[in-house]
Amino acid sequence: MLPVMFDLSSLRAAYVSGITPLEVVEAVIARRAASSDPAIFITPVPDEALRATARELMARAPEPNSLPLWGVPFAVKDNIDAAGLPTTAACPAFAYLPEADSTVVARLRAAGAIVVGKTNLDQFATGLNGTRSPYGAPRSVFDAAYVSGGSSSGSAVAVASGLVAFALGTDTAGSGRVPAAFNNLVGIKPTPGLVPNVGVVPACRSVDVVTVFAATVGDGVAIRKVMEGYDAADPFSRPAIPAKLPVDGLRVGVLAGTEREFFGNAEVEALYDAAIARAKMLGATIVPFDYAPFRQAAELLYNGPWVAERMAAVKDFIATNAADFDPTVRAIIDGAKAYDAVAAFEGRYTLEALRQKTRVEWQTLDMLMLPTSPTTYTVEAMKADPIAKNGHFGRYTNFANLFGYAAIAVPAGFDSQGHLPAGVTLFGPEFSDDALAPFADAMHRAVGAGMGIDRAATIPETSKVTRPEAEFIPVVVVGAHLTGMPLNRELTGPGGWLLKACKTTGDYRLFVLPNTTPPKPGLIREPGFEGEGLAVEVWALPPDAFGRFVRNIPAPLGIGKVTLDDGTSVSGFLCEAHAVTDAEEITALGGWRNYIASRSAV
Repeated sequence: MLPVMFDLSSLRAAYVSGITPLEVVEAVIARRAASSDPAIFITPVPDEALRATARELMARAPEPNSLPLWGVPFAVKDNIDAAGLPTTAACPAFAYLPEADSTVVARLRAAGAIVVGKTNLDQFATGLNGTRSPYGAPRSVFDAAYVSGGSSSGSAVAVASGLVAFALGTDTAGSGRVPAAFNNLVGIKPTPGLVPNVGVVPACRSVDVVTVFAATVGDGVAIRKVMEGYDAADPFSRPAIPAKLPVDGLRVGVLAGTEREFFGNAEVEALYDAAIARAKMLGATIVPFDYAPFRQAAELLYNGPWVAERMAAVKDFIATNAADFDPTVRAIIDGAKAYDAVAAFEGRYTLEALRQKTRVEWQTLDMLMLPTSPTTYTVEAMKADPIAKNGHFGRYTNFANLFGYAAIAVPAGFDSQGHLPAGVTLFGPEFSDDALAPFADAMHRAVGAGMGIDRAATIPETSKVTRPEAEFIPVVVVGAHLTGMPLNRELTGPGGWLLKACKTTGDYRLFVLPNTTPPKPGLIREPGFEGEGLAVEVWALPPDAFGRFVRNIPAPLGIGKVTLDDGTSVSGFLCEAHAVTDAEEITALGGWRNYIASRSAV
């Protein structure tokens, strides 16, 4: 028997048990026919075509789960090309039939996934609410009076209602995150440039991102990994340089003071506070931060010259087909006329000035945790005030792509009546996509809100996201390799990251080695010596980088086991005892950083 939600773990287990992709496709056909929301799909794949695709997959790869996404049904937002299905961007007059798949769809199909149909959206991906489409307004799976979120409206509802295992969205201002929050889903928003946009109708080409709606963080990450990878045909595609986050003492930035704005929705505010408490329970250090520069950058996306980029995406079509646009969408795009080339440069200057201010905040933070949306509205309320209320949804989302961040939206639970869900989003620096995932997964599991419409579902243990510590080698550093020190680049350059700052046990002594440039310490263990322990850092390195690192260590230094104050022993820098015979001892200073500071003060 198939589960309510088609998460990857459940599907793979079903296939191992003997269920076939053809049977899954039959379930999709039945669920699609029984759906109470007629606005989810713009173009569903016909039943017989779905069956034929399943049979073709079974012939191409007959062994169950022999491809990464073998027999996994998915939906595609209708501004992303899928060969054989029209791309409309929710504007019938704009429709065209692509000859080829977009890069992301081609990669997913090659991995064994099965396209079920093209989903509804706010026209030309302009909006965060899901009501701006001539094909109707998909609704929240929990209350049809409420918006689904947008612009990736149909994609989110298709996943949350159990029609597909995952769906593709796009995200310029939050369209891959807000619908996730309103439908109790995970929304994976990659770093801009990580996933190619070839074959995607742009909204703002320079900041658009293809996203994933999924039941779990593990599912979303696995799907993103299939899609990602440099594509020279996309001018904004970039090779990834993975960023790492600390394992212990993760510093999570949260809203404080006047920057906490929920537009009167005390229920969502309470859920945000509960999420902060969960993050603390999971070991995070909670750090209130100044959201003002992030908010000011967010305002640029709709109240600045980036609106002109939306005009650039459709300028030829709107010149001849203005009447075919949703009135609100047309009004937003027409706002481009207020900006000229000078305004575009001035906007860029403003953004970079704000980026400098955010860097100050990031000095004390490892990630941000914000409400995905501060509130929600009924469809009727949204239609009555479409610009202002849509703007409320983007208060904590619009800045992300302008600054190039990675983000993962996760469920935060339901209101006190158990009626409507809300969510929080975790943000990290560019290419921290994998580093964010373990904490995001832990947050999703801790809330106990289920997956999509199935609130009682238990997130499968097999989808759990853990840091791949086994693939890396920890090393203790004590001197010039510490964070901010001259040789730290030898750790960060090959992809190393800081695991933790800590101390040695008390039986270590520290010396300044003579005639070394830059100055280097010598760490000696002396059993019986009773000190306070010395400040060190533990870093993780890929195995090949660890090998190169050790090979280049000069005598009299070497690698041995260093015992830390928590009782663990980790490979780290030690010094041959003869080398410190006439060296200056600095043990009393507590560590190399204090020694360097004492020299600077002289």
